[in-house]
Amino acid sequence: MKALMIEKPKTISLKDVPYPRLNEDEVIVKVKKSGVCGTDLNIYKGDYNINYPIIPGHEFSGIVDKLGKNVEGIKEGDRVAVDPSYSCGKCKFCLANRKNLCIDFGGIGTTQPGGMAEYVSVPKEKIFILPDFMSYTEAAFVEPVACVLNALSRLKVKIGDKILLFGVGSMGLQLLQGLVHAGASELIVVDKSSHKLKLAKELGATEGVLSEHVEEKLSNRKFDIAIDATGNTSVIQQIFQFMDGGAKFLQFGVTSPESYININPFDVYNQEWSIMGSMSLNNKFLPAFNWIKEERINLSPLVTSEVSLEESIRFFEKPNSIEELKVHISM
Repeated sequence: MKALMIEKPKTISLKDVPYPRLNEDEVIVKVKKSGVCGTDLNIYKGDYNINYPIIPGHEFSGIVDKLGKNVEGIKEGDRVAVDPSYSCGKCKFCLANRKNLCIDFGGIGTTQPGGMAEYVSVPKEKIFILPDFMSYTEAAFVEPVACVLNALSRLKVKIGDKILLFGVGSMGLQLLQGLVHAGASELIVVDKSSHKLKLAKELGATEGVLSEHVEEKLSNRKFDIAIDATGNTSVIQQIFQFMDGGAKFLQFGVTSPESYININPFDVYNQEWSIMGSMSLNNKFLPAFNWIKEERINLSPLVTSEVSLEESIRFFEKPNSIEELKVHISM
């Protein structure tokens, strides 16, 4: 079968690899759609703690191709979404319902062969059967929407909170819609793309600000919640000046493990700021599946390119256009 393989940082190619081994508690899924995530790009660039080589891809949907002998309630031909996250279920974090902090946390596309391949093996408990009306494209968004729901559970937005969000790429636009549902009042977004800012306003932002005009437009304005969805340290560094007393900061974008910013600890103390991160999805796959099933989030504007496995290589090797949102690999 064909699969994308990242053999080491900045080295990716299309390979012929064996059809996945089928264990008795697993399902083989024939992949139909696989989203290219910022994490996949970080893996390619070497900005992610991972063992190489790896077949990437953790946002995917497909059709059940084969069943292990212990699998029940699923049949060949079922259309499915896949929760890619793995946890041990036994460590102190898993037992405290913080599975995304598991000491052995991993997943399909990060520690196991991923969905940027024609076929992938999946534990039976990670399979979610699609209703007839849910498309493969929508199903490939369940994982990123689950990450949004984890972020919302961390933030605990209060009705009427004033929120500032930096970065409205695909993930930022999904988070934006979640913040609207959570009760944000003023919801200002910042990005370097005027097209993305226009789309953000259509999806619920109250104001869009080009990044080059941030200091001018937001001077002396303060917010209850400030969020980074860029992963860019120069952006993150400037966010704290816009935080009000008692404000929360959320790091949602993925940075390089070697990235650092400077922050005044007196401000954290004196302003009683809360600084938090949100990593992966932590048991939010089913709620995200239900959000998409009930059309609580608008995904249709977010896919800007559909490409083959071979064509997708260029999205790893060359910087994406600032207008690009989600790239889907279509099998």
